[in-house]
Amino acid sequence: MDKVITSAKEAVSDIADGASLAVGGFGLSGVPNALIEAVHEAGVGGLHVVSNNCGALDSGLAVLLAAGRIARVTGSYIGANAEFARQYLAGELEVELIPQGTLAERLRSGGHGIPAFFTPAGVGTQVAEGGMPWRYHPDGTVALASPARETRVFHGVEYVLEESITTDFALVRAAVGDRHGNLVFTKSARNFNPLAAMAGRTTVAEVERLVEPGEIDPDHVHLPGVFVQRVVELTPQQAADKKIEFRTVRGRAE
Repeated sequence: MDKVITSAKEAVSDIADGASLAVGGFGLSGVPNALIEAVHEAGVGGLHVVSNNCGALDSGLAVLLAAGRIARVTGSYIGANAEFARQYLAGELEVELIPQGTLAERLRSGGHGIPAFFTPAGVGTQVAEGGMPWRYHPDGTVALASPARETRVFHGVEYVLEESITTDFALVRAAVGDRHGNLVFTKSARNFNPLAAMAGRTTVAEVERLVEPGEIDPDHVHLPGVFVQRVVELTPQQAADKKIEFRTVRGRAE
């Protein structure tokens, strides 16, 4: 039952070229940076990544993206990641953009053994009708487009069928974890981490603070250890390293 692994390097050592990864985090919040860096150092490539976005400010998944290690991204947000946009438009990267809530539910469903579900999100758009560019040719023409999806009407409302997502591995970050893999997330870092963890066949969690089994009140557990196979304790320096994407301040009132 002790799932603690000595190092991030060891914890991701069996991730191979072409593996699929569900990665937690939103922007710079709750991103498993130590595990991502270990994957980068391992030199694997051709990765299929499922994450809300693909890193920011040259951190998180942006490290793998800049190194050309990612072949496909399933996500919801490109944002200000200029390299992400460049690779996509240049035909170097396959990208499936889907509504954010749909992404969350596809991950959750994968973790709960639900193969597919119907949702109204995307009805009447290329999400349902197909034709959304997944990959471009270098000349800007579409090389691969999304297929049309099945739709059905329930009680007079049209819905589109979305398939669940499962991945070979999941990389997540938690504030507290115990040796059995039970995890607690803090505030907005809870975002996509529990969902990504559920979707991974092998889930690796980096934790800012490691505690012994029983120290976490069962009512405070956000993700049960049944979804987690490996736990890596961060160093104090790694745990404290939390970047800010946009800093907004105002002057003091006189």
